[in-house]
Amino acid sequence: MLKDAVDLSTLHRVLVIKLRHLGDVLLTSPVFTVLKNHAPQLEIDALVYRDTEPMLSGHPAIADIFTIDRGWKQQEWTSRLAHEWRLLRSLRARHYDLIIHLTENARGAVLSLLLKPTFSVARDYSGKRGRLWRNSFTHLYPTPARRHTVEMHLDALRRIGVQPRADERRLTLVPGSEAERSVRDQLTRHGLTPKGFIQVHPTSRWMFKSWTVEKNAALIGALQAAGESVVLTAAPSEPELQFTARITALLKKPVLDLTGKLSLNQLAALTAQAKCFVGVDSVPMHIAAAVQTPCVAVFGPSNELIWGPWQVRHRVLTLPYSCRPCGIDGCGGGKVSECLTDLSVDDVLSAVRQIIPAQ
Repeated sequence: MLKDAVDLSTLHRVLVIKLRHLGDVLLTSPVFTVLKNHAPQLEIDALVYRDTEPMLSGHPAIADIFTIDRGWKQQEWTSRLAHEWRLLRSLRARHYDLIIHLTENARGAVLSLLLKPTFSVARDYSGKRGRLWRNSFTHLYPTPARRHTVEMHLDALRRIGVQPRADERRLTLVPGSEAERSVRDQLTRHGLTPKGFIQVHPTSRWMFKSWTVEKNAALIGALQAAGESVVLTAAPSEPELQFTARITALLKKPVLDLTGKLSLNQLAALTAQAKCFVGVDSVPMHIAAAVQTPCVAVFGPSNELIWGPWQVRHRVLTLPYSCRPCGIDGCGGGKVSECLTDLSVDDVLSAVRQIIPAQ
């Protein structure tokens, strides 16, 4: 028996803190689901960076989302202090009984001290965080070296005595009716039907995770030759737009190119209508898992055991190179990852064919 388990029935409000990127935040969504399932009376809030809010907005288990603008750091100290003070006052007014901090960000430790919850839990970063960290939380939890990020998040709940069931660990993402309507209208204008196309998202925030331009173009051409309609997506960042422009320049037949034209909610709504998602280790891959669209994911330097598609039908393609997953920005730091570039078009095409007939 866990001697210091927390009785959730005695709690009223919980704050979950996740100050990272989009995909990281989406992968916290089962934490809210599990907490609400095990203690329906709880009001569960989230604290995230403002640009990642769409990953949790609409989650049925979340009462309120508080945000931090990364741009505060560039403002004068008086403006930044005013923002921080307003945030602290808002959080204090909630009177949290429990804080769950899901990154190594020092802000979580400071907030735990300032907000004075009865209980607080965070990961034990031995050797990385010192006495202040240890004294800021009532519960610290260990994690193994290779464990999926979702399970690492849920370990925070296990540490306080909450055991997640297998059927409540799925990702949750709600695109919203407006985004769904907008995407439905776009598809109709281009003669596409729900589940009548394959989505190819060839880019990532970290471009060293991307397959080659030429092989992406060859894959799309092969899919079109097999009678498939393809929708191409990417974020509106300049490197991703340039990458997809080079792909479309090589195509003999046009695709519906929505690169840089969709909000995050619209991207989720589009992905929910695709019969298959093809891409790399990126937030759109996690979005596909959240909306239960079958995935074919190409992995190179990043670790599929930690970041792979979660609880969705999928195929992950890797090469058995002894050096991977290395996490390095290309072999030797040269921006080109051979564990990706050496993957063949036929292998990816075969994986797509395995996924689609199973529907």
